[in-house]
Amino acid sequence: MEAALRFGIFLSIFVAVAIAEWRVPKKDRVQSRAERWRINIGILVIDVIVQRLTLGAAAYATAIYARDHGWGLFNALDWPPLLEGIAAFLILDFAIYLQHVMSHALPVFWRLHQVHHADLDVDLTTGTRFHPLEILISLVYKAMLVAAFGVDPWVVVVFEAVLNGSAVYTHGNIRIPEKVDRVLRWLFCTPDMHRVHHSVIPEETNSNFGFFLSIWDRLCGTMRHAPIKGHDGVEIGLSEYRDPKQLGLVGILLLPFRGLVGKYSFGRPDPTRGRAADPATPAE
Repeated sequence: MEAALRFGIFLSIFVAVAIAEWRVPKKDRVQSRAERWRINIGILVIDVIVQRLTLGAAAYATAIYARDHGWGLFNALDWPPLLEGIAAFLILDFAIYLQHVMSHALPVFWRLHQVHHADLDVDLTTGTRFHPLEILISLVYKAMLVAAFGVDPWVVVVFEAVLNGSAVYTHGNIRIPEKVDRVLRWLFCTPDMHRVHHSVIPEETNSNFGFFLSIWDRLCGTMRHAPIKGHDGVEIGLSEYRDPKQLGLVGILLLPFRGLVGKYSFGRPDPTRGRAADPATPAE
């Protein structure tokens, strides 16, 4: 039941964002939609198959086991359900923020995560473009958190649905009025905010790590409100991988296993260094 519920929510958000991209696109595409969707949806299908054959709904199963055996912090505290649910959701969202930071900071994780960043455009399918090994690591990570904190199974269901839906929405190529975006950005991650994160410029790639709540980027000093070249001029992807022929489905799956050690996100050279100073990022 929980899998069907999560899939229904995901599909509804996917369709809504796809329609919004068609009606009010933000940025012109570098690659054709058909080519990119074939690759990105192909990766999604492989991810789903790998999950079904291995860990599956690990976080949800762990939450049920933890509840039945009294594992975790919240099972020991016995807080009111609403307070416990809010606290658990915030903890999980912050944990995903930290996981995202570590996927840029450590070479072994960046090798996997660069599959997500090597996309030459950003749209809703980019939010589903993750290497299967990264998906499995994430499943184990979330299961460990659920066990440690004793998160209620239904909080896990809600969080997973929000996480998957926000990954699609924040990668959406949607034109949102700037004033509306600025208001939303005070609490939630928005497509304009997350597009900065997919810039080829490392300073911008290493910002805006949030998926749902933007408060962690604000509190941890990783918030960047706009790309140096503006949203219409920002170049998407990785400077090391610009040839679409390298970025087919097979090439993407093999991407973590080639390239020089040390070319990770926090260690990549900044292509803007040595140039004339760029205009300051607009203040919010």
